[in-house]
Amino acid sequence: MYLNLFIEQPGFGLLVAFVLSLMVGSFLNVVIYRLPEMMRREWESECQEYLTETSDEPANQITTEQQEAPLTLSTPASTCPSCQHKIRWYENIPALSYIALRGKCSQCSAKISARYPIIELLTAFAGSIPVYIYGLNDAGITLMLATWVLIALTFIDIDHQLLPDKLTLPLLWLGLLVNSFGTFTSLHHAVWGAIAGYLCLWSVYWVFKLLTGKEGMGYGDFKLLAALGAWTGITMLPQIILISSVVGVVLAFILMAVNRHKASNPLPFGPYLAIAGWIAMLWGHEINHWYLSFLTS
Repeated sequence: MYLNLFIEQPGFGLLVAFVLSLMVGSFLNVVIYRLPEMMRREWESECQEYLTETSDEPANQITTEQQEAPLTLSTPASTCPSCQHKIRWYENIPALSYIALRGKCSQCSAKISARYPIIELLTAFAGSIPVYIYGLNDAGITLMLATWVLIALTFIDIDHQLLPDKLTLPLLWLGLLVNSFGTFTSLHHAVWGAIAGYLCLWSVYWVFKLLTGKEGMGYGDFKLLAALGAWTGITMLPQIILISSVVGVVLAFILMAVNRHKASNPLPFGPYLAIAGWIAMLWGHEINHWYLSFLTS
């Protein structure tokens, strides 16, 4: 019954995708903020355990982790960073609550960053596009999931220059799983796309390091391109690398021209890969067809 409704009324399926993605966008704000902090605490805890095993000092002298309250994606409840006011459910409605509160905390009137509704609306619109193109079916739904993950990875990398394995690896395995049914490409092309995606940037990393003695990118970039290769197949990798490189170079020059960035400071490459990969997922075949027809004309 519901499946027939989505088929007969594609606008209804698009509305469902928009509202669902809007709510997920609110959750992504939590993921973007908390996941890196959770990872930091996990690393510190592992370091403390190692120091406890190798140090002659009593274990109870290492108390940094013990002083921090437990943190997960669901606990503690969201609060205002200025006055610690607990955010009520009606103050946390995606986008609408920000407008109703005029971008301020209801208790202390501290300014709420506009980034929160921006991410929510970005997720809503970007998550709806796959459903608009493919419909509310296996292709549209899985690409919507991939879009959500890419948005989270983009903003985490912007903030911390970090692409967590907890997001990149599930994205890779999901791409292989989806294409085991031939949804976007053959499993053969998906597997080789993942392998070539990883080895491509891995090779660039080591060549750059041998020539300059510096690290040009992180291992998270390798894994992200491997994940994108698993979704799009090996034939889309040149397009993804080209688009991400061009966008990265252009943006770097713009930022340096307006004195917003110094050439000595590294720029995260993950956002450009994510954007280029998302474009290839949705319009890659059309872009390749246009490019080839342009060359042969």
